[in-house]
Amino acid sequence: MTQGSAATRHEERRPARAGTRAGDRTAEALDRAVAHLRGLQDERGWWKGELETNVTMDAEDLLLREFLGIRGEQETAEAARWIRSQQRDDGTWATFHGGPADLSTTVEAWVALRLAGDPADAPHMVAARDFVLASGGLERTRVFTRIWLALFGEWSWDRLPELPPEMIFLPKWFPLNIYNWACWARQTVVPLTVVGSLRPVRPLPFSVAELRTGRHARRDRPWSAAGAFQRLDRVLHAYGRRPVRPLRELARRRAAEWILARQEADGSWGGIQPPWVYSLLALHLLGYPLDHPALRAGLAGLDRFTVRERTPEGWVRRLEACQSPVWDTGLAMTALLDAGAPADDPALVRAAGWLLDEEIRVPGDWAVRRPGLAPGGWAFEFDNDGYPDTDDTAEIVLALRRTAYPDRDRLRAAIDRGVAWTAGMRSRDGGWAAFDADNTRTLANKLPFCDFGEVIDPPSADVTAHVVEMLAAEGRAGSAACRSGVAWLLKAQEPDGSWFGRWGANHVYGTGAAVPALVAAGTDRRAAPIRRAVRWLEAHQNPDGGWGEDLRSYDDPALAGRGTSTASQTAWALLALLAAGEESSSTVERGVRFLVDTQRPDGTWDEPQFTGTGFPGDFYINYHLYRLVFPISAIGRYLAGRP
Repeated sequence: MTQGSAATRHEERRPARAGTRAGDRTAEALDRAVAHLRGLQDERGWWKGELETNVTMDAEDLLLREFLGIRGEQETAEAARWIRSQQRDDGTWATFHGGPADLSTTVEAWVALRLAGDPADAPHMVAARDFVLASGGLERTRVFTRIWLALFGEWSWDRLPELPPEMIFLPKWFPLNIYNWACWARQTVVPLTVVGSLRPVRPLPFSVAELRTGRHARRDRPWSAAGAFQRLDRVLHAYGRRPVRPLRELARRRAAEWILARQEADGSWGGIQPPWVYSLLALHLLGYPLDHPALRAGLAGLDRFTVRERTPEGWVRRLEACQSPVWDTGLAMTALLDAGAPADDPALVRAAGWLLDEEIRVPGDWAVRRPGLAPGGWAFEFDNDGYPDTDDTAEIVLALRRTAYPDRDRLRAAIDRGVAWTAGMRSRDGGWAAFDADNTRTLANKLPFCDFGEVIDPPSADVTAHVVEMLAAEGRAGSAACRSGVAWLLKAQEPDGSWFGRWGANHVYGTGAAVPALVAAGTDRRAAPIRRAVRWLEAHQNPDGGWGEDLRSYDDPALAGRGTSTASQTAWALLALLAAGEESSSTVERGVRFLVDTQRPDGTWDEPQFTGTGFPGDFYINYHLYRLVFPISAIGRYLAGRP
């Protein structure tokens, strides 16, 4: 999820561009970018860029297929070719382009390549093994990696955190009930409670013992919070060895019913990889055969998330952890509108029609906390009716409201439902999270199981900003909901003037969302919060005129706003500066010049850097369309504000 939409002040005064002025490099760059974007639209109306992550997706796909007994030679060879291509010279794999070596990713890649037949004494495998051992071995990997190893008997289930399936019975008011977890976490945890309680083992055709050091982590002090949860884990393990059998069997059946009820039309669970694969494993271990409709649809659905590409070394196969067509389509529509496309442009009308068909009109897990709220809004993926999100909905409304869709009544009704649903998803603190309301209890973070990724979904600056901008665009700047969002944003501003970016990297992203929202909602451009943000952006502009922020800023605050310039992050900074009234500043001129000078001949930009965020500090995304849609919006708004 990411950075913002058209600031409302641009909407009325931008004329449709009839063409470029001779010699105007900026306008010519915009036209090239728009032409490229138009060429990417599907005939049905949507846009979708690849969502690139790291090789754990491909390694775990091979491990899943090995466990289920369906791993084929071709898919194995193609996936292995891709995994090898992503190994660095030091033998390691990272979680993002240019990032540090990651122990768990390297372990999973090594195991997958052994499955593919790579000998353990091959130089690239030895290099990976040496890094693993130097970094603490299997004993220091994350829980999810060790769960995969346990499935194949290469790690003891006794040495994994215990999550009993009986937690499915915990009432909504009780700590650690499944609705206290973020939607992506609860969909993962429920099937894993089944898998962990059954403790399956299906041996690999090789051993991974050479990746062990024999040194296990020390336990935390008993009187510390971590130590208390470790003691709780020992109690749960003791119960797991002697559970109340009828209760356990009932819990597994209830978990299976919960899982089946949340399978999407495309066979996925939530349209994302972790709950998808673990749900398949849980159902299979509960006795559902591979030809059962749920498993058959789930396995077939993975093909839709598979990217195959011919390379000089042969065909490669990689999996997307998720797909973002609804999000991408909304951003693409906004980009075209910002570039001067008329509201009745055929491309926009087709896209609007497709988005209207994607509106979600049924309740999902969000209704547990908001039972009286009528459904409405949009999700991220092609098929994800169970989990619409406020971020996508805000962006879609901002795009749809600017289009001249022929059926105006249908358009307005969908927008009104989306606005009402999003406003109703406000958390008690006045901000908005992506998927749930008031999902802020941090107890789950302290469990030994939760050593990877976010497991709750509290309000964030970027999501709150997008909602505030949407409400303001809809004439609701004076509403209680919008005013509370503005207050939340002002309170959330960092002392240095930036905002933290939950779903994009990082402070550049958060600031690029917050400033346009605040201005759209009526904050004076001369106000101190806006001026502090402008100064922060000015101070973090790179010598080449662009902006960039390394993903390590999530772990090291000193890196906030620091990194190699990218097209998407430069555009985010420009969108904030333009909203702040800095159209004529040298800072903006240099930023636009960076975009023009670095544009490829085909109209897009190179951007190997990952600028999207899944879990801050752990999991990152390269949205392939970001490098195009955001520069179009930034350049389009810049040209519209120029004399």
